[in-house]
Amino acid sequence: MLAYEPLGGRLVVEQVYDHHGNVGMNTTPLLVFDAWEHAYYLQYRNVRPDYVERLWTLVNWDDVAKRFADVTSQAG
Repeated sequence: MLAYEPLGGRLVVEQVYDHHGNVGMNTTPLLVFDAWEHAYYLQYRNVRPDYVERLWTLVNWDDVAKRFADVTSQAG
């Protein structure tokens, strides 16, 4: 997960182990990839790199930029 950490005013990469509130303290998610096997196995079998490469083509960068702009405009 790419997240914004307002205390340090920086972007951080965090690993999330489950989908039930395991988010870093005081960070705001900006972009999340689900890389657990259940997310890709039916289409990509054991080829996780192909799945991740495809994800990069699907990212809505305008949305990520808006999330970043929104969270940084609230800081300070």
